[in-house]
Amino acid sequence: MKDGILLIDKPSGITSRDVVNKVSKILNTKKIGHTGTLDPLATGVLVLCIGRYTKLVDLITSYEKEYIATVKIGVRTDTLDITGKVIETKNAKIDILDLKRVLSSFKGKYLQEVPLYSAVKINGKKLYEYARKNEDVILPKREVEIKSIELLEKKEDYFKFKVLVSKGTYIRSLINDIGNKLGIPLTMSGLIRTKQGKFSIDKCYKISDIESGSYKLLDIREVLDYKIVKIADENLLKKVTNGVILENIYNEEMIMFEYDDKIIAIYKLNLGYLKPYKMFL
Repeated sequence: MKDGILLIDKPSGITSRDVVNKVSKILNTKKIGHTGTLDPLATGVLVLCIGRYTKLVDLITSYEKEYIATVKIGVRTDTLDITGKVIETKNAKIDILDLKRVLSSFKGKYLQEVPLYSAVKINGKKLYEYARKNEDVILPKREVEIKSIELLEKKEDYFKFKVLVSKGTYIRSLINDIGNKLGIPLTMSGLIRTKQGKFSIDKCYKISDIESGSYKLLDIREVLDYKIVKIADENLLKKVTNGVILENIYNEEMIMFEYDDKIIAIYKLNLGYLKPYKMFL
């Protein structure tokens, strides 16, 4: 199996792990990982790292993400999405100007409470395990950044918005927080991840495409925009393969070293020197 990045348009109704398992079986490889969980309800961009490129999972996971969310007005559930148990209802109307004002107020950084139904661990146990056993737990808060947010559509009982967010942002929680500011229960009824970094949904493959062989793996050079240094002498090759710290003669923060037409290492600037960041030997 080749090393590569595979862009999947995740279908609704299955977990991100289910997608990994399906693709793993089709490609006959266990060395595969995804770069940011999508809830079963959600669809859209799911970036898979295959082979040696699994070392890029944490890097790609950190990329900003864009979503289009659909919100049901007047309902709140325990999971904060439409799949959960209804815990509050209210006949409510939202003024479009108020909605735009509240959406705009979320631009920037804020402390977001992690939803109870999530896989975040507290004291070694996932939050949803506390929820299922009706056990009390203090929900952690994390700083997230809403980079842009825009109302797309407003109807009597629902609205849609597009949002660009930092890593770790829960759109379910954002919707709940928007509802709290409006004084109206809201719940997420649909979610599409349209972008992750520079990967967009129009470049993604369906699982059926993978099954039929109608797909292309992206090479690391198509994924990362770092300067590439082709190794031409044995001395530099020996240093890089041994992870030796290098002088920053390239005046770059990130360098990819190529040998024999393969990227063998990424080095990162640290305290004035280039140090090994990801090795692909």
